[in-house]
Amino acid sequence: MKQPIRVGFALTGSFCTFARVLRVVDDLVQGGYDVTPILSENAGSLDTRFGTAASWREKLRGVCGHEIIDSIVAAEPIGPKAMFDVLVVAPCTGNTLAKLAHSIIDTTVTMAVKSHLRGARPVLLAVSTNDALSGSAANIGTLLNRKHYYFVPMGQDNPKGKPCSVVAHMERIPDAIEAALQGRQLEPLLAGAPEA
Repeated sequence: MKQPIRVGFALTGSFCTFARVLRVVDDLVQGGYDVTPILSENAGSLDTRFGTAASWREKLRGVCGHEIIDSIVAAEPIGPKAMFDVLVVAPCTGNTLAKLAHSIIDTTVTMAVKSHLRGARPVLLAVSTNDALSGSAANIGTLLNRKHYYFVPMGQDNPKGKPCSVVAHMERIPDAIEAALQGRQLEPLLAGAPEA
């Protein structure tokens, strides 16, 4: 019997995308993927206008059927134990992009990525940041040129109101996972405006 693909699914603090991301997580689980949730310190503890931390935690546990990895200590064994076939960071904020581009490992998610990369396994980033075409552009470029990093296709979500803002097409995450597991970037990388 074929083993399910093991996905570490990390959420960082772009709270406005959480509902879309949770739908993707549910689709992955329904599709037979074994998904373990990972939360950054902010994603796991802050209450916002998009929902409380406790409600998001409860939903993720319920959908995934796994306990949440939410500390640096809990994330460190990911690589040594080869826990995942692919690690997804969705949403991936500008802050997390910057830390990954500069190898700053001071959060649960950055530790998860570092530990996972130890085994030369793919990391898939779903960008969601208001400064993707300004301050974060250099970090995106750095990671595009680094081994084992892949991106979910993305586009400007509000070119007139927020001309530097980019959000990944979250619904493309399953296709991007399959591509990353084959060692290829899903194209086109820049793919128009994402769904609201």
